[in-house]
Amino acid sequence: MAKENKWKEELELLKSIIEQKTPLQHGIKWGGDVYMFEGKNVIGISGFKNHFGVWFFQGKFIDDHQQKFINAQEGKTSAMLQWRMTSAEDIDEKTLLNYISQSIENEKKGIKHTPQKAKKAELTGALATHMESDLVLKKAFGTLSPGKQKEYLEFINAAKKPETQQARIVKIKPLILEGKGLNDKYKK
Repeated sequence: MAKENKWKEELELLKSIIEQKTPLQHGIKWGGDVYMFEGKNVIGISGFKNHFGVWFFQGKFIDDHQQKFINAQEGKTSAMLQWRMTSAEDIDEKTLLNYISQSIENEKKGIKHTPQKAKKAELTGALATHMESDLVLKKAFGTLSPGKQKEYLEFINAAKKPETQQARIVKIKPLILEGKGLNDKYKK
């Protein structure tokens, strides 16, 4: 993980604090360090090009009295919050341990965010037009989960040129007919 080498010392400091002063268990998930309590993801740590940080999986339920958190994926996540740092001096051990303690207490109490189910996607644009003449594709599309339908619609509608939209429809048609989602090959 070359990107983490820049923050090796800072990440080691975070790990030592977490592993020596909390009851969290270490694991590797999604290629990164994740710390769990009774098998539930509590925090993750990682380094990037311009920062390293701690992710609190249920951060929205923590009293962020020091105002450390940001939502790194606004619009995609609502519970997971991130504390970004750019030097070892940014690691406030007392606050970190307080936030981890709150997270563990919330886990014990069963406090967690339950994402809303995806709404049925409205069939629009080039894909809708194409399906008017391809009823087999339309039927197969209708059997997909709302999340998979949304992935396909966003993929097609993100293309600005009609030629690109048509090329994408040709590309995804076999996947839809097989009942697969656009990003299924990346999911395990």
